[in-house]
Amino acid sequence: MQPQVSHEYYIDEYTRGQLYEITKRLIDIIGSLFGIILLSPIFIITAIAIKLDSKGPIFFIQERCGKDGKIFKMFKFRSMCVDAEEKLKELIKKNEMSGPAFKMKDDPRITKVGKFIRKTSIDELPQLFNVLKGDMSLVGPRPPIVREVKQYTPYQMQRLLVKPGLTCYWQVMGRNKINDFDEWVELDIKYIKERSFWLDMKLIFKTFFVLFGDENAC
Repeated sequence: MQPQVSHEYYIDEYTRGQLYEITKRLIDIIGSLFGIILLSPIFIITAIAIKLDSKGPIFFIQERCGKDGKIFKMFKFRSMCVDAEEKLKELIKKNEMSGPAFKMKDDPRITKVGKFIRKTSIDELPQLFNVLKGDMSLVGPRPPIVREVKQYTPYQMQRLLVKPGLTCYWQVMGRNKINDFDEWVELDIKYIKERSFWLDMKLIFKTFFVLFGDENAC
């Protein structure tokens, strides 16, 4: 007699997954709206400081890869000189991060105001609008640059299985101390496997400490 296969477990898992996605989106909408309103004075002060410090636009808009490789325009406060992308070609050989991502501790492209807003992660705040639009989430792997994704291995592509976020394990576990891209990928995959409502709340709470000048911020 052929054994009967129960589908109750799979249905239950699917329901929990759907409930989590709905709850996560509601938190993203409420959280991003609340953040934009609450932090509006910081937005204004930062915009003025950027304009007084260097020539160029207030915002830096760049194409990034989202869930399933979908390309979207990500917003940041400009923290570098206007010709930063051109100068990258000269600095690429000084990359301190293994793999396709670029990181340099004393990057000469960063402006005076840029150093402060990077240290406090204020430069990332405009991404609250990306969260509100639905391109990003409050919690998820950081959105990679398109040219970097072109160099990804199939294993590294797993970072794109979920929406990118403002914060994740990498953001709160010493991002400036992690120079191995594979280690960064492992942290993102760890989040994707473990993600839940409570984990998201925990990571959001921990991120607040970064805003007040975490020594690991860059």
